[in-house]
Amino acid sequence: MKNLWNDGEAEKLVADYAKKGVARDLALRVYTTRLLGGEPRLVLHGGGNTSCKTKAVDLVGDEWDVLCVKGSGWDMGVIEPQGLPAVKLGALLKARSLTKLSDEDMVALQRVNLIDPSSPNPSVETLLHAFLPHKFVDHTHSTAVLAIVDQDDSEALSEKVFGSKMGFVPYIMPGFDLAKAAADVFDADPTVEGLILDKHGIFTFGDNAKQAYDRMIHYVNLAEDFIASHGKPRTEKAALPARLAKPEEIAPMLRGAVAVARGEGRFDRMISDFRTSDTIVDFINSAKIADYAGRGVSTPDLSIRIKTGPMALPAPDADKIGDYKSVIRSHVEQFAKDYRAYFESNDGLDDVKRTMLDQMPRLTLVPGLGMFGHGRTLKDARIASDVGEMWIEAVRGAEAVGDFRPLSKADLFPLEYWSLEQAKLASNKPKPLTGQVVLVTGGAGAIGAATAKLFADNGAHAVVVDLDASRAAEAAKKAGNGSIGIGADITDPGEMRAAFDKAVAVYGGLDILVSNAGAAWEGRIGELDDATLRKSFELNFFAHQSAAQNAVRIMLEQGTGGVLLFNTSKQAINPGPKFGAYGIPKAATLFLSRQYALDYGAHGIRSNAVNADRIRSGLLTDAMIASRSGARGVSEKEYMSGNLLGQEVTSEDVAQAFLHQALAERTTADVTTVDGGNIAAALR
Repeated sequence: MKNLWNDGEAEKLVADYAKKGVARDLALRVYTTRLLGGEPRLVLHGGGNTSCKTKAVDLVGDEWDVLCVKGSGWDMGVIEPQGLPAVKLGALLKARSLTKLSDEDMVALQRVNLIDPSSPNPSVETLLHAFLPHKFVDHTHSTAVLAIVDQDDSEALSEKVFGSKMGFVPYIMPGFDLAKAAADVFDADPTVEGLILDKHGIFTFGDNAKQAYDRMIHYVNLAEDFIASHGKPRTEKAALPARLAKPEEIAPMLRGAVAVARGEGRFDRMISDFRTSDTIVDFINSAKIADYAGRGVSTPDLSIRIKTGPMALPAPDADKIGDYKSVIRSHVEQFAKDYRAYFESNDGLDDVKRTMLDQMPRLTLVPGLGMFGHGRTLKDARIASDVGEMWIEAVRGAEAVGDFRPLSKADLFPLEYWSLEQAKLASNKPKPLTGQVVLVTGGAGAIGAATAKLFADNGAHAVVVDLDASRAAEAAKKAGNGSIGIGADITDPGEMRAAFDKAVAVYGGLDILVSNAGAAWEGRIGELDDATLRKSFELNFFAHQSAAQNAVRIMLEQGTGGVLLFNTSKQAINPGPKFGAYGIPKAATLFLSRQYALDYGAHGIRSNAVNADRIRSGLLTDAMIASRSGARGVSEKEYMSGNLLGQEVTSEDVAQAFLHQALAERTTADVTTVDGGNIAAALR
């Protein structure tokens, strides 16, 4: 591992922060924390922590000796000074004389001694940092160090690799007890430059930021060098099918299998992030991959991300792809059964009241292909995949020098069901569409963009499809929540299929279709040329059918139902003069929506339509509004609000109707009218 310390960069950061009133110690603490946090082999997604002991002034001007330590929720790779809240050191040091301190009391002690009460909660390992006397303390979950400590003979192997300059701390769950034990190990030999925590990670310390950082890189390199020079031959590879299925073929099956059933056709869905590389595939093709997966996580912190460890599937045979859905489901069922047994056997050991988390895996290994991270959001799914890559590196290293033996699942349980973590989870309330994927055609137009944004605001990840790729990307960016834009001519079946395949590639599947794209051609129906009418049917009917077919194909593979939503327009009910080319295919699309409701209701797939009128959009342009209002002898405002309510209807109002239909779990074959009131267009 390369030492990234750079004197010039360090001094520049010190100077920049000095202008903002940040002292040198804290600025250098930020600098080396970022160096550590930017290396995934050391720190992943909120893991690890650092500290420095310095002085700070409180709100009334009193100066205190403080510990500036990483705050909960901060990413070390991009940390700022406020991500290292200052805690009064004297109170923390007094805690060492206590014989016991509950986790809740420990958090309270740390919070009540914050210099700034608005700061985030200090790290759960704050006391460990405080009890060590050094000015700077660094802690990481180095994959190379984990390869050394995830062994049955971890203490002896650590002595061999690191020598006498590193103390060894037997595994204890993070918190007060670990802090006292680690401090006792240091006191027994104050010459050590760091501590190796069994099954957990590594601490290094020093009198200045550079010394602590240098020591971290040095001891991690000792571990890496040992693995490289003592590695055993690679394990035997599993036999693979002659022809492997593709990731996009199995992704919807897997995504459906890991959805959490809530009864009566309701599911908490997850996003799937597919990840592959030569390194990933080489490792998971091992004949022992199911064994490795069953042994657990490489460091207990990962249980928060991937539960008790990955799930391993057999390689998918392309010639037997029809059977693979049942293979996936049987493995998921076994994983869930094992997880329930894990919970019940450990939960029964005390009187603490706990609620079992869902039993679904968060990381799935597929020999020959790669791995899928699962999460309630795309961010969570990607984190699971990131963790999977580091799990592979740690396990490979452990097997190279010995036998991967991580913390037992019985010891893992108290951390996964830690009261502090349970409190975090309880405060994390999902949105109505969290975990769901929506694809919107005509997504860059007024109605499509408003719908994509509203669905994203309610937790969905949106796939914005539009003929104009740049506008689709812009609409997706405005929608936010990890949404993507795709350019496609949806009258081309190949381009339509590719758009849906992209949704599967990025998110693992699809739950909601908003088939919204359309355009109008004018002319009296008896004088309209066939080419114009056929062109209108291609976009205003057949493209809706193509979109629905693709959506249903994916939804059936998932087996968790879904929603088809069609924009049918007022013209489908109340045709206007010279708009037959538009209204006739729209009327057909209205009945198309009902046919899907009829044919796929038994599969939990709902189909509804929105009947909207007079919405400012690419269809009803400013020029068209001016023309129509002028022809009627009214103002543009009067024309746009010419309904029973006397109010203009907006694209956001249509989006609200689509959202209502998506959330109305017992509604199908519905037509919702959004026009401010037009009796001629009301359904009879």
